[in-house]
Amino acid sequence: MPLPLPAPLPPGLALFTDLYELRMARAYLALGMERETAVFSLFARRLPRGRNFLLACGIEDLLDTLAALRFAPEDLDHLRALGEFPEEFLRWLAGFRFSGAIHAVPEGTPVFAEEPILEVVAPMAEAQLVETLAMNQVGLQTLLASKAARVVAAAAGRPVVDFGSRRAQGLDAAVAGARAFHLAGVAATSNVLAGARHGIPVAGTMAHSFVQAFDSEAEAFRAYARLYPETILLVDTYDTAEGVRRVVALARELGDAFRVRGVRLDSGDLLALSREARAILDAAGLRQVQVFASGGLDEERIAALLAAGAPIDAFGVGTDMSVSADAPALDLAYKLTAYAGVGRTKLSAGKRILPGRKQVFRRFRDGEAEEDVIARAEEALPGEPLLRPLMRDGRRLHPRPALAQARAETAARVAALPARLRALGPADPPYRVTISTALAAHEREVRARVAAGARGQGGGAPAR
Repeated sequence: MPLPLPAPLPPGLALFTDLYELRMARAYLALGMERETAVFSLFARRLPRGRNFLLACGIEDLLDTLAALRFAPEDLDHLRALGEFPEEFLRWLAGFRFSGAIHAVPEGTPVFAEEPILEVVAPMAEAQLVETLAMNQVGLQTLLASKAARVVAAAAGRPVVDFGSRRAQGLDAAVAGARAFHLAGVAATSNVLAGARHGIPVAGTMAHSFVQAFDSEAEAFRAYARLYPETILLVDTYDTAEGVRRVVALARELGDAFRVRGVRLDSGDLLALSREARAILDAAGLRQVQVFASGGLDEERIAALLAAGAPIDAFGVGTDMSVSADAPALDLAYKLTAYAGVGRTKLSAGKRILPGRKQVFRRFRDGEAEEDVIARAEEALPGEPLLRPLMRDGRRLHPRPALAQARAETAARVAALPARLRALGPADPPYRVTISTALAAHEREVRARVAAGARGQGGGAPAR
């Protein structure tokens, strides 16, 4: 059974925010603006290179964080020592509780550029203060889940195991990444803490160091198989083909007691070596022993191996997946879209902000996603509304769903995408995302008002 989820925000981590968030919150308080309702939208401006969609993730962790967010006395002492925050603001922080609402897509939902992944509706100072947390928790897991979805697709039904903890960018990233990977379809993780915390199956083989610690490879295999009969033996420490032959010799030695599940190839020409390993095993009547491959794998290499007919049954993927090596950053934005009931936007070139609260309607044809329409929140258009109310008054509206359930729902949502989006290459044409007539009109009104205000001409009645 998984361990109980720990408190998502250990003491001191209320300070996990950018300094300017605190400065702005203090300014809102000083100016009497802190209680006005604001809407902030979290979205990707563009898809990373090589991605046809993103897989939303990290939302459940964010909800837990917001519900528990508190400033401890020692946090306030540190802020006091900075010498720039008055006692009135520190008292406000001492009583801080997130009291807002969150509308978000369910975790595991494919999303596209400019579509809101979530929207925060809260008093202005509160909504501003949680920006760093929201971008960090949703951004990292969305980036990693999106990478893992590609690896899983490339494996074409063969199990993928997460081997990336030692190369992940920090302890938290390794555990959060394992969760994101499993949501996206990765079968298991080598990280024991992630397995315990999230109920993810754990898997592991052996390292070269174990083989090196013995005087012979055969002795190492014999000892390991005695302790772990259904293990996978690492055969490339010295010579891969000879390593496989030693597994065959062990099978003959143990007879009916031989239950080794597979051999692992971790280096060299995996196409040629997997063919050779399979041939040696089959010739010895060990067709049940699988070939497991690891070592510098990503989705492109996995796809190439399988396209060439490599007889590989499962894959271990580490570095490239754990850091999303080909696209290590996500252009995520958290932007004010309404304040005091009035739509807000920017006029900066290349940084479009769709004003107001929004909804995304996904339209299907014969069970396949065909088009998304970004609309105003109050619209009722054909299609499935993606954003759902998940938090109100700072409290969850639903219990945290089981990861296994979320994983199954994710697989169904991804399967409903057109095949061209699930392929590794650029989708041609890209998925269609449009703006509703009402939202387009609202955007024009808000931009005109903001532009007039920027010119010092006033903007007439605000576009709400």
